[in-house]
Amino acid sequence: MIPNLSLIFTSTLAAVCIASAVKLLNWVWFGPRKLEKILREQGLNGNPYRFVLGDLKELINVTTEEQSRSIALSDDVVPHIIPYYWKIFKKFGSNSFVWFGPWPRLNVTDPELIMEILRKPEVFQKPVTDSVTGKILTGGIVFLEGQKWSLHRKIINPAFHLEKLKKMVPAMGLSCTSMLEKWESMVSCTNEGSCEIDVWPYIEDLTGDVISRTAFGSSYEEGKRIFHLHRDKLELTLNLLKSSFIPGWKYLPTKTNKRVIDISREMRSLLEGIIKKRVEAIEMGEAIVGDDFLGVLMESNSQENGNNNRGMSIEDVIEECKLFYFAGSETTSCLLVWTIVLLCQFQEWQNLARDEVLGVFGNSEPHFEGLNQLKVVTMILLEVLRLYPPVPLMARGPTQTVKLGNLTIPAGVHMTLLIAELHHDPKIWGEDAEEFKPQRFSKGISNAATNSSGFVPFSSGPRICIGQNFAMIEAKMVVAMILQRFSFELSPSYSHSPFSILTLKPKHGAAVILRSLRSQTRPAS
Repeated sequence: MIPNLSLIFTSTLAAVCIASAVKLLNWVWFGPRKLEKILREQGLNGNPYRFVLGDLKELINVTTEEQSRSIALSDDVVPHIIPYYWKIFKKFGSNSFVWFGPWPRLNVTDPELIMEILRKPEVFQKPVTDSVTGKILTGGIVFLEGQKWSLHRKIINPAFHLEKLKKMVPAMGLSCTSMLEKWESMVSCTNEGSCEIDVWPYIEDLTGDVISRTAFGSSYEEGKRIFHLHRDKLELTLNLLKSSFIPGWKYLPTKTNKRVIDISREMRSLLEGIIKKRVEAIEMGEAIVGDDFLGVLMESNSQENGNNNRGMSIEDVIEECKLFYFAGSETTSCLLVWTIVLLCQFQEWQNLARDEVLGVFGNSEPHFEGLNQLKVVTMILLEVLRLYPPVPLMARGPTQTVKLGNLTIPAGVHMTLLIAELHHDPKIWGEDAEEFKPQRFSKGISNAATNSSGFVPFSSGPRICIGQNFAMIEAKMVVAMILQRFSFELSPSYSHSPFSILTLKPKHGAAVILRSLRSQTRPAS
Protein backbone atom coordinates (compact mmCIF):
# COMPACT_ATOMS: atom_id res chain seq x y z
CA MET A 1 0.00 0.00 0.00
CA ILE A 2 1.45 3.37 -1.07
CA PRO A 3 1.78 5.73 1.90
CA ASN A 4 -0.15 8.99 1.81
CA LEU A 5 2.64 11.46 0.96
CA SER A 6 0.51 14.40 1.96
CA LEU A 7 -0.08 12.87 5.38
CA ILE A 8 3.63 12.15 5.83
CA PHE A 9 4.56 15.71 4.86
CA THR A 10 1.93 17.19 7.19
CA SER A 11 3.04 14.97 10.08
CA THR A 12 6.69 15.81 9.52
CA LEU A 13 5.94 19.54 9.34
CA ALA A 14 3.89 19.34 12.53
CA ALA A 15 6.69 17.50 14.32
CA VAL A 16 9.23 20.11 13.22
CA CYS A 17 6.94 22.95 14.33
CA ILE A 18 6.35 21.33 17.72
CA ALA A 19 10.09 20.73 18.23
CA SER A 20 10.85 24.33 17.26
CA ALA A 21 8.15 25.63 19.59
CA VAL A 22 9.50 23.57 22.49
CA LYS A 23 13.01 24.80 21.79
CA LEU A 24 11.81 28.41 21.63
CA LEU A 25 9.86 28.10 24.88
CA ASN A 26 12.86 26.56 26.58
CA TRP A 27 15.04 29.46 25.37
CA VAL A 28 12.68 32.29 26.36
CA TRP A 29 11.03 30.83 29.47
CA PHE A 30 11.83 27.41 30.94
CA GLY A 31 15.62 27.75 30.58
CA PRO A 32 15.86 31.20 32.21
CA ARG A 33 13.53 30.15 35.04
CA LYS A 34 15.69 27.10 35.72
CA LEU A 35 18.87 29.22 35.81
CA GLU A 36 17.14 31.75 38.07
CA LYS A 37 16.28 29.01 40.56
CA ILE A 38 19.87 27.75 40.62
CA LEU A 39 21.22 31.25 41.29
CA ARG A 40 18.71 32.11 44.02
CA GLU A 41 19.40 28.82 45.81
CA GLN A 42 23.03 29.97 46.12
CA GLY A 43 22.08 33.27 47.75
CA LEU A 44 22.24 35.44 44.64
CA ASN A 45 19.55 38.04 44.06
CA GLY A 46 18.16 40.06 41.18
CA ASN A 47 14.91 41.11 39.56
CA PRO A 48 12.49 38.31 38.65
CA TYR A 49 12.92 37.17 35.06
CA ARG A 50 10.78 39.12 32.61
CA PHE A 51 9.80 37.40 29.39
CA VAL A 52 12.40 37.71 26.60
CA LEU A 53 13.65 41.22 27.51
CA GLY A 54 14.74 40.58 31.08
CA ASP A 55 16.22 43.82 32.45
CA LEU A 56 17.40 45.03 29.05
CA LYS A 57 14.73 47.67 28.48
CA GLU A 58 15.22 49.18 31.92
CA LEU A 59 19.02 48.96 31.58
CA ILE A 60 18.93 50.95 28.35
CA ASN A 61 16.46 53.50 29.75
CA VAL A 62 18.46 54.07 32.95
CA THR A 63 21.71 54.33 31.00
CA THR A 64 20.26 56.75 28.45
CA GLU A 65 18.73 58.93 31.18
CA GLU A 66 21.97 59.03 33.18
CA GLN A 67 24.04 59.88 30.11
CA SER A 68 21.88 62.93 29.42
CA ARG A 69 23.02 64.65 32.61
CA SER A 70 26.34 65.96 33.86
CA ILE A 71 27.98 65.43 37.24
CA ALA A 72 30.30 67.49 39.41
CA LEU A 73 34.02 66.88 38.97
CA SER A 74 34.17 65.81 42.62
CA ASP A 75 31.35 63.24 42.30
CA ASP A 76 31.92 59.50 42.36
CA VAL A 77 31.98 58.58 38.67
CA VAL A 78 31.06 54.88 39.06
CA PRO A 79 27.28 55.39 39.52
CA HIS A 80 27.36 57.57 36.41
CA ILE A 81 29.47 55.19 34.31
CA ILE A 82 27.54 52.00 35.13
CA PRO A 83 24.23 53.38 36.44
CA TYR A 84 22.03 50.32 36.09
CA TYR A 85 24.51 47.99 37.74
CA TRP A 86 24.87 50.52 40.55
CA LYS A 87 21.11 50.55 40.95
CA ILE A 88 21.09 46.75 41.23
CA PHE A 89 23.88 46.91 43.83
CA LYS A 90 21.83 49.30 45.94
CA LYS A 91 18.76 47.08 45.66
CA PHE A 92 20.27 43.59 45.99
CA GLY A 93 23.88 43.99 47.13
CA SER A 94 27.05 42.85 45.41
CA ASN A 95 25.90 39.20 45.19
CA SER A 96 23.45 40.05 42.45
CA PHE A 97 22.63 39.47 38.81
CA VAL A 98 21.10 41.33 35.88
CA TRP A 99 18.95 39.84 33.12
CA PHE A 100 20.50 40.50 29.71
CA GLY A 101 17.54 39.28 27.70
CA PRO A 102 16.97 35.61 28.66
CA TRP A 103 20.49 35.28 30.11
CA PRO A 104 21.31 36.14 33.73
CA ARG A 105 24.62 37.96 34.24
CA LEU A 106 26.34 37.86 37.61
CA ASN A 107 27.90 41.11 38.79
CA VAL A 108 31.55 40.31 39.61
CA THR A 109 33.70 42.82 41.49
CA ASP A 110 35.92 40.52 43.58
CA PRO A 111 39.49 40.87 42.22
CA GLU A 112 40.38 37.20 42.78
CA LEU A 113 37.27 35.99 40.94
CA ILE A 114 37.91 38.42 38.10
CA MET A 115 41.49 37.18 37.77
CA GLU A 116 40.34 33.54 37.85
CA ILE A 117 37.91 34.26 35.00
CA LEU A 118 40.49 36.13 32.91
CA ARG A 119 43.17 33.49 33.46
CA LYS A 120 40.96 30.73 32.06
CA PRO A 121 39.85 31.90 28.59
CA GLU A 122 39.27 28.30 27.51
CA VAL A 123 36.57 28.03 30.21
CA PHE A 124 35.19 31.59 30.37
CA GLN A 125 34.51 32.98 26.90
CA LYS A 126 32.68 35.98 25.49
CA PRO A 127 28.89 35.49 25.39
CA VAL A 128 27.46 34.88 21.93
CA THR A 129 25.49 38.15 21.97
CA ASP A 130 28.65 40.17 22.70
CA SER A 131 30.68 38.27 20.12
CA VAL A 132 28.10 38.82 17.36
CA THR A 133 27.93 42.57 18.05
CA GLY A 134 31.70 42.80 18.44
CA LYS A 135 32.41 41.01 15.17
CA ILE A 136 30.07 43.40 13.35
CA LEU A 137 31.85 46.42 14.85
CA THR A 138 35.46 45.23 14.77
CA GLY A 139 36.21 41.53 14.40
CA GLY A 140 39.70 40.11 14.85
CA ILE A 141 41.53 38.19 17.52
CA VAL A 142 39.47 39.52 20.44
CA PHE A 143 36.50 37.46 19.25
CA LEU A 144 38.37 34.26 18.41
CA GLU A 145 38.70 31.20 20.63
CA GLY A 146 40.84 28.07 20.82
CA GLN A 147 43.44 27.19 18.20
CA LYS A 148 42.48 29.97 15.82
CA TRP A 149 43.05 32.52 18.59
CA SER A 150 46.45 30.96 19.36
CA LEU A 151 47.48 31.08 15.70
CA HIS A 152 46.45 34.71 15.25
CA ARG A 153 48.17 35.73 18.48
CA LYS A 154 51.38 34.05 17.31
CA ILE A 155 51.26 35.84 13.94
CA ILE A 156 50.33 39.26 15.38
CA ASN A 157 52.81 39.26 18.29
CA PRO A 158 55.85 40.42 16.23
CA ALA A 159 54.05 43.65 15.30
CA PHE A 160 54.04 44.65 18.98
CA HIS A 161 57.63 43.77 19.89
CA LEU A 162 59.32 46.81 21.40
CA GLU A 163 61.80 47.06 18.51
CA LYS A 164 58.88 47.38 16.07
CA LEU A 165 57.07 49.87 18.30
CA LYS A 166 60.24 51.93 18.57
CA LYS A 167 60.20 52.41 14.79
CA MET A 168 56.59 53.65 14.97
CA VAL A 169 57.42 56.53 17.34
CA PRO A 170 58.35 59.03 14.56
CA ALA A 171 54.96 58.41 12.89
CA MET A 172 53.28 59.12 16.23
CA GLY A 173 55.27 62.36 16.51
CA LEU A 174 54.28 63.41 13.00
CA SER A 175 50.57 62.96 13.76
CA CYS A 176 50.86 64.83 17.06
CA THR A 177 52.79 67.70 15.48
CA SER A 178 50.02 68.11 12.92
CA MET A 179 47.41 68.42 15.70
CA LEU A 180 49.51 70.80 17.81
CA GLU A 181 50.15 73.09 14.85
CA LYS A 182 46.38 73.46 14.45
CA TRP A 183 46.09 74.35 18.12
CA GLU A 184 48.92 76.89 17.89
CA SER A 185 47.29 78.47 14.85
CA MET A 186 44.02 78.85 16.77
CA VAL A 187 45.79 80.35 19.79
CA SER A 188 47.80 82.77 17.63
CA CYS A 189 44.57 84.16 16.15
CA THR A 190 43.68 85.65 19.53
CA ASN A 191 45.24 88.64 21.26
CA GLU A 192 45.18 86.95 24.68
CA GLY A 193 47.65 84.19 23.79
CA SER A 194 45.02 81.63 24.72
CA CYS A 195 41.80 80.22 23.39
CA GLU A 196 39.07 77.73 24.25
CA ILE A 197 39.15 74.45 22.33
CA ASP A 198 37.14 71.28 22.63
CA VAL A 199 40.12 68.93 22.51
CA TRP A 200 38.08 65.71 22.24
CA PRO A 201 37.48 65.68 18.45
CA TYR A 202 41.14 66.57 17.90
CA ILE A 203 42.24 63.70 20.15
CA GLU A 204 39.95 61.31 18.28
CA ASP A 205 41.37 62.43 14.96
CA LEU A 206 44.90 62.22 16.33
CA THR A 207 44.64 58.59 17.44
CA GLY A 208 42.97 57.69 14.13
CA ASP A 209 45.77 59.46 12.29
CA VAL A 210 48.39 57.57 14.32
CA ILE A 211 46.70 54.24 13.50
CA SER A 212 46.50 55.14 9.82
CA ARG A 213 50.23 55.94 9.69
CA THR A 214 51.43 53.04 11.83
CA ALA A 215 49.08 50.48 10.28
CA PHE A 216 49.39 51.26 6.59
CA GLY A 217 52.42 53.47 6.03
CA SER A 218 52.38 54.49 2.37
CA SER A 219 48.61 53.81 2.17
CA TYR A 220 48.03 56.50 4.81
CA GLU A 221 45.28 58.37 2.91
CA GLU A 222 43.20 55.21 2.43
CA GLY A 223 43.82 54.50 6.10
CA LYS A 224 42.33 57.85 7.10
CA ARG A 225 39.16 57.04 5.17
CA ILE A 226 38.93 53.67 6.90
CA PHE A 227 39.24 55.39 10.28
CA HIS A 228 36.35 57.76 9.57
CA LEU A 229 34.18 54.88 8.37
CA HIS A 230 35.06 52.93 11.48
CA ARG A 231 34.08 55.85 13.70
CA ASP A 232 30.74 56.16 11.87
CA LYS A 233 30.08 52.48 12.54
CA LEU A 234 30.87 52.81 16.26
CA GLU A 235 28.29 55.58 16.58
CA LEU A 236 25.65 52.96 15.76
CA THR A 237 26.70 50.77 18.71
CA LEU A 238 23.79 51.56 21.04
CA ASN A 239 21.23 50.73 18.36
CA LEU A 240 23.00 47.42 17.72
CA LEU A 241 23.11 46.54 21.42
CA LYS A 242 19.36 47.09 21.81
CA SER A 243 18.67 44.19 19.45
CA SER A 244 21.68 41.96 20.07
CA PHE A 245 19.77 39.27 22.02
CA ILE A 246 17.22 38.67 19.22
CA PRO A 247 18.15 35.63 17.06
CA GLY A 248 18.91 36.66 13.50
CA TRP A 249 18.61 40.38 14.33
CA LYS A 250 21.63 41.30 12.22
CA TYR A 251 19.80 40.07 9.10
CA LEU A 252 16.76 42.31 9.60
CA PRO A 253 16.54 45.14 7.02
CA THR A 254 16.57 47.93 9.60
CA LYS A 255 18.01 51.37 8.89
CA THR A 256 20.88 50.71 11.30
CA ASN A 257 21.70 47.32 9.81
CA LYS A 258 21.64 48.71 6.28
CA ARG A 259 24.01 51.52 7.28
CA VAL A 260 26.34 49.06 9.02
CA ILE A 261 26.39 46.85 5.92
CA ASP A 262 27.21 49.82 3.66
CA ILE A 263 30.05 50.97 5.92
CA SER A 264 31.40 47.42 6.26
CA ARG A 265 31.45 46.95 2.49
CA GLU A 266 33.38 50.15 1.89
CA MET A 267 35.83 49.41 4.70
CA ARG A 268 36.38 45.91 3.39
CA SER A 269 36.92 47.17 -0.15
CA LEU A 270 39.53 49.69 0.99
CA LEU A 271 41.34 47.20 3.23
CA GLU A 272 41.26 44.52 0.56
CA GLY A 273 42.79 46.94 -1.95
CA ILE A 274 45.64 47.89 0.42
CA ILE A 275 46.35 44.26 1.31
CA LYS A 276 46.25 43.03 -2.30
CA LYS A 277 48.88 45.60 -3.28
CA ARG A 278 51.18 44.11 -0.65
CA VAL A 279 50.37 40.56 -1.79
CA GLU A 280 51.12 41.43 -5.42
CA ALA A 281 54.43 42.96 -4.38
CA ILE A 282 55.33 39.76 -2.53
CA GLU A 283 54.35 37.60 -5.50
CA MET A 284 56.58 39.70 -7.75
CA GLY A 285 59.49 38.89 -5.49
CA GLU A 286 59.63 42.23 -3.73
CA ALA A 287 60.53 42.29 -0.06
CA ILE A 288 57.78 43.20 2.39
CA VAL A 289 58.88 46.76 2.98
CA GLY A 290 57.92 48.90 5.91
CA ASP A 291 57.69 48.80 9.67
CA ASP A 292 53.97 49.47 9.70
CA PHE A 293 51.52 47.06 11.32
CA LEU A 294 50.34 45.59 8.03
CA GLY A 295 53.87 44.99 6.77
CA VAL A 296 54.96 43.21 9.96
CA LEU A 297 51.71 41.25 10.07
CA MET A 298 52.07 40.04 6.48
CA GLU A 299 55.73 39.16 6.97
CA SER A 300 54.88 37.11 10.05
CA ASN A 301 51.92 35.52 8.25
CA SER A 302 54.10 34.68 5.25
CA GLN A 303 56.57 32.88 7.52
CA GLU A 304 53.74 30.93 9.15
CA ASN A 305 52.40 29.95 5.74
CA GLY A 306 55.87 28.85 4.72
CA ASN A 307 56.26 26.71 7.82
CA ASN A 308 53.00 24.78 7.71
CA ASN A 309 50.75 26.51 5.19
CA ARG A 310 48.19 27.41 7.84
CA GLY A 311 48.57 31.14 8.23
CA MET A 312 45.83 33.75 8.09
CA SER A 313 43.64 34.27 5.04
CA ILE A 314 43.13 37.68 3.42
CA GLU A 315 39.79 37.84 5.24
CA ASP A 316 41.56 37.20 8.56
CA VAL A 317 44.08 39.97 7.86
CA ILE A 318 41.23 42.36 7.08
CA GLU A 319 39.55 41.52 10.40
CA GLU A 320 42.78 42.10 12.35
CA CYS A 321 43.25 45.49 10.66
CA LYS A 322 39.70 46.46 11.64
CA LEU A 323 40.40 45.48 15.24
CA PHE A 324 43.66 47.45 15.25
CA TYR A 325 41.64 50.56 14.38
CA PHE A 326 39.20 50.01 17.22
CA ALA A 327 41.60 48.92 19.94
CA GLY A 328 44.34 51.32 18.91
CA SER A 329 42.29 54.47 18.47
CA GLU A 330 39.35 54.10 20.86
CA THR A 331 41.20 53.11 24.02
CA THR A 332 44.10 55.52 23.52
CA SER A 333 41.85 58.49 22.75
CA CYS A 334 39.92 57.81 25.99
CA LEU A 335 43.13 57.60 28.01
CA LEU A 336 44.41 60.86 26.51
CA VAL A 337 41.26 62.93 26.95
CA TRP A 338 40.81 61.97 30.62
CA THR A 339 44.51 62.65 31.22
CA ILE A 340 44.04 66.17 29.87
CA VAL A 341 40.90 66.70 31.97
CA LEU A 342 42.62 65.56 35.16
CA LEU A 343 45.77 67.58 34.52
CA CYS A 344 43.51 70.61 34.03
CA GLN A 345 42.05 69.96 37.49
CA PHE A 346 45.35 69.24 39.19
CA GLN A 347 47.75 71.92 38.02
CA GLU A 348 50.50 70.80 40.39
CA TRP A 349 50.70 67.47 38.58
CA GLN A 350 50.62 69.21 35.21
CA ASN A 351 53.60 71.32 36.30
CA LEU A 352 55.49 68.31 37.69
CA ALA A 353 54.94 66.39 34.45
CA ARG A 354 56.01 69.37 32.32
CA ASP A 355 59.19 69.85 34.36
CA GLU A 356 60.01 66.17 33.84
CA VAL A 357 59.36 66.32 30.09
CA LEU A 358 61.44 69.47 29.63
CA GLY A 359 64.20 67.94 31.75
CA VAL A 360 64.37 64.85 29.50
CA PHE A 361 63.68 66.37 26.07
CA GLY A 362 63.87 70.15 26.35
CA ASN A 363 61.91 71.46 23.37
CA SER A 364 63.07 68.63 21.08
CA GLU A 365 60.64 66.03 19.81
CA PRO A 366 60.40 63.10 22.26
CA HIS A 367 62.18 59.89 21.33
CA PHE A 368 61.63 56.28 22.36
CA GLU A 369 64.50 56.02 24.86
CA GLY A 370 63.47 59.22 26.63
CA LEU A 371 59.83 58.12 26.94
CA ASN A 372 60.99 55.30 29.22
CA GLN A 373 62.46 57.89 31.59
CA LEU A 374 59.13 59.67 32.18
CA LYS A 375 58.29 58.34 35.64
CA VAL A 376 55.86 61.11 36.64
CA VAL A 377 54.00 60.93 33.31
CA THR A 378 53.75 57.15 33.68
CA MET A 379 52.33 57.47 37.21
CA ILE A 380 49.76 59.97 35.92
CA LEU A 381 48.68 57.72 33.04
CA LEU A 382 48.29 54.71 35.35
CA GLU A 383 46.15 56.72 37.75
CA VAL A 384 43.99 57.94 34.87
CA LEU A 385 43.54 54.32 33.73
CA ARG A 386 42.44 53.47 37.26
CA LEU A 387 39.92 56.27 37.63
CA TYR A 388 38.66 56.20 34.03
CA PRO A 389 39.27 52.69 32.65
CA PRO A 390 38.80 52.75 28.85
CA VAL A 391 36.65 49.60 29.05
CA PRO A 392 34.61 49.85 32.30
CA LEU A 393 33.10 46.37 32.05
CA MET A 394 33.60 43.05 30.29
CA ALA A 395 31.35 40.01 29.90
CA ARG A 396 32.29 36.34 30.05
CA GLY A 397 30.37 33.06 30.20
CA PRO A 398 31.40 29.46 31.02
CA THR A 399 31.32 26.87 28.26
CA GLN A 400 30.14 24.29 30.83
CA THR A 401 29.11 24.10 34.48
CA VAL A 402 32.05 25.35 36.57
CA LYS A 403 32.99 26.27 40.12
CA LEU A 404 33.79 29.93 40.68
CA GLY A 405 34.75 30.65 44.27
CA ASN A 406 31.99 29.07 46.34
CA LEU A 407 29.48 29.28 43.49
CA THR A 408 28.44 26.70 40.91
CA ILE A 409 27.90 28.44 37.58
CA PRO A 410 25.98 26.53 34.89
CA ALA A 411 26.41 27.19 31.18
CA GLY A 412 23.94 29.88 30.14
CA VAL A 413 24.82 32.14 33.09
CA HIS A 414 27.12 34.99 32.09
CA MET A 415 29.28 37.25 34.21
CA THR A 416 29.83 41.01 34.03
CA LEU A 417 33.31 41.95 35.23
CA LEU A 418 32.78 45.46 36.60
CA ILE A 419 36.23 46.95 36.12
CA ALA A 420 35.09 50.49 37.00
CA GLU A 421 33.82 49.35 40.40
CA LEU A 422 36.99 47.30 40.98
CA HIS A 423 39.22 50.31 40.26
CA HIS A 424 37.32 52.46 42.76
CA ASP A 425 37.00 49.91 45.59
CA PRO A 426 38.24 51.48 48.87
CA LYS A 427 39.04 47.99 50.24
CA ILE A 428 41.66 47.72 47.49
CA TRP A 429 42.75 51.33 46.99
CA GLY A 430 42.11 52.87 50.40
CA GLU A 431 39.71 55.53 51.61
CA ASP A 432 41.15 57.95 49.05
CA ALA A 433 40.11 55.66 46.17
CA GLU A 434 38.03 58.43 44.57
CA GLU A 435 40.93 60.89 44.61
CA PHE A 436 43.46 61.54 41.85
CA LYS A 437 46.75 60.50 43.44
CA PRO A 438 49.35 59.39 40.90
CA GLN A 439 51.87 58.92 43.71
CA ARG A 440 50.14 55.66 44.61
CA PHE A 441 51.96 54.19 41.57
CA SER A 442 55.39 55.59 42.56
CA LYS A 443 56.63 52.08 43.45
CA GLY A 444 54.98 50.35 40.54
CA ILE A 445 51.62 48.69 39.93
CA SER A 446 52.21 45.78 42.29
CA ASN A 447 52.65 48.13 45.28
CA ALA A 448 49.88 50.59 44.41
CA ALA A 449 47.06 48.71 46.13
CA THR A 450 46.40 46.06 48.77
CA ASN A 451 45.72 43.63 45.92
CA SER A 452 47.56 43.95 42.61
CA SER A 453 44.70 42.02 40.97
CA GLY A 454 42.59 45.14 41.47
CA PHE A 455 44.12 46.91 38.45
CA VAL A 456 43.13 45.51 35.04
CA PRO A 457 42.78 48.40 32.55
CA PHE A 458 44.04 46.19 29.71
CA SER A 459 42.42 42.94 30.92
CA SER A 460 44.71 40.19 32.23
CA GLY A 461 45.72 36.58 31.81
CA PRO A 462 46.64 34.90 28.50
CA ARG A 463 44.39 37.30 26.59
CA ILE A 464 45.74 40.53 28.03
CA CYS A 465 45.57 43.34 25.49
CA ILE A 466 48.32 42.75 22.95
CA GLY A 467 48.51 46.47 22.15
CA GLN A 468 48.95 47.86 25.67
CA ASN A 469 52.59 48.86 25.07
CA PHE A 470 51.59 50.60 21.84
CA ALA A 471 48.89 52.54 23.72
CA MET A 472 51.20 53.58 26.56
CA ILE A 473 54.00 54.68 24.21
CA GLU A 474 51.58 56.74 22.15
CA ALA A 475 50.01 58.27 25.26
CA LYS A 476 53.42 59.26 26.68
CA MET A 477 54.44 60.74 23.33
CA VAL A 478 51.29 62.83 22.98
CA VAL A 479 51.20 64.03 26.61
CA ALA A 480 54.88 65.00 26.44
CA MET A 481 54.45 67.00 23.22
CA ILE A 482 51.36 68.81 24.54
CA LEU A 483 53.15 69.72 27.79
CA GLN A 484 56.11 71.12 25.83
CA ARG A 485 53.92 73.58 23.95
CA PHE A 486 50.89 74.39 26.12
CA SER A 487 49.56 74.91 29.58
CA PHE A 488 45.86 74.19 29.94
CA GLU A 489 42.90 74.44 32.28
CA LEU A 490 39.25 73.48 32.08
CA SER A 491 36.94 75.99 30.49
CA PRO A 492 33.97 77.26 32.57
CA SER A 493 31.82 75.72 29.82
CA TYR A 494 33.22 72.22 30.44
CA SER A 495 30.49 69.72 31.30
CA HIS A 496 31.65 66.56 33.07
CA SER A 497 29.81 63.54 31.73
CA PRO A 498 31.85 60.38 31.21
CA PHE A 499 29.68 57.80 29.45
CA SER A 500 30.35 54.24 28.46
CA ILE A 501 29.32 52.44 25.29
CA LEU A 502 32.13 49.95 24.74
CA THR A 503 34.67 52.60 25.80
CA LEU A 504 34.53 55.50 28.27
CA LYS A 505 34.16 58.81 26.46
CA PRO A 506 33.25 62.42 27.36
CA LYS A 507 29.60 62.83 26.37
CA HIS A 508 29.88 66.61 25.97
CA GLY A 509 33.47 66.81 24.80
CA ALA A 510 36.34 68.38 26.73
CA ALA A 511 36.37 72.19 26.57
CA VAL A 512 39.83 73.41 27.56
CA ILE A 513 41.56 76.80 27.64
CA LEU A 514 44.97 76.44 25.98
CA ARG A 515 47.87 78.85 26.52
CA SER A 516 50.87 78.66 24.25
CA LEU A 517 54.23 78.32 25.99
CA ARG A 518 56.11 79.10 22.79
CA SER A 519 54.54 82.41 21.83
CA GLN A 520 57.10 85.21 21.87
CA THR A 521 56.47 88.40 23.73
CA ARG A 522 55.57 91.17 21.29
CA PRO A 523 57.96 94.15 21.25
CA ALA A 524 56.66 97.35 22.77
CA SER A 525 55.25 99.81 20.24
